[in-house]
Amino acid sequence: MSILKMLILIIVGPDKETYMSLAKKMSDNELVEKINTSKDSQLFGILYDRYGDKVYNKCFSFAKNDSAAKDLTQEIFLKVFLKLKLFNSEKASFSTWLYVITYNYCINYVNRDVKKKHISERMDDHEYHLADEEVHIDEINTFDAEKLTKALELLSPEEKSILLLKYQDDVSIKELQASFDVGESAIKMRLNRAKAKVVKIYDTL
Repeated sequence: MSILKMLILIIVGPDKETYMSLAKKMSDNELVEKINTSKDSQLFGILYDRYGDKVYNKCFSFAKNDSAAKDLTQEIFLKVFLKLKLFNSEKASFSTWLYVITYNYCINYVNRDVKKKHISERMDDHEYHLADEEVHIDEINTFDAEKLTKALELLSPEEKSILLLKYQDDVSIKELQASFDVGESAIKMRLNRAKAKVVKIYDTL
């Protein structure tokens, strides 16, 4: 091998295509660890490819605007990249960690939009605090899909996000505890109150 070719290989490094092909087979946790040690933005692009559409869809469900949802998606992934060293795989999966960041970002976005109104702001909030009996998700699953979607849109962003995390993203109670830094009973209470609101709003539609 010529000295020039050796220098080129040193500069260029290993076959990038093979490198990326192997990286795509890594788990989320393996990728995060590799990104944190290598600072390789191309590896982060693999995570973006895995979750970009899902994050966009979640953003769109809050923003109701394609352009805003795209902007939010870009901002969220930038925030995730900058905070990647804070990810703790012992507390939650990467997807759960990402979705919590996504929902929190969307909640802040909606709360900044003072023109947005929720039916829950026009109804007596104490009615929902009377939900002492557990509201079972099986009951909600029997609801008409179109009306249920409308009811979810009329929840507060915080209530909507915790329901979506639990029942759409299949995040466990344990992971929710770790993500929100509250106890099991607090998570279950928030979920039950949110479900009670869904039922109450659904009945008004």
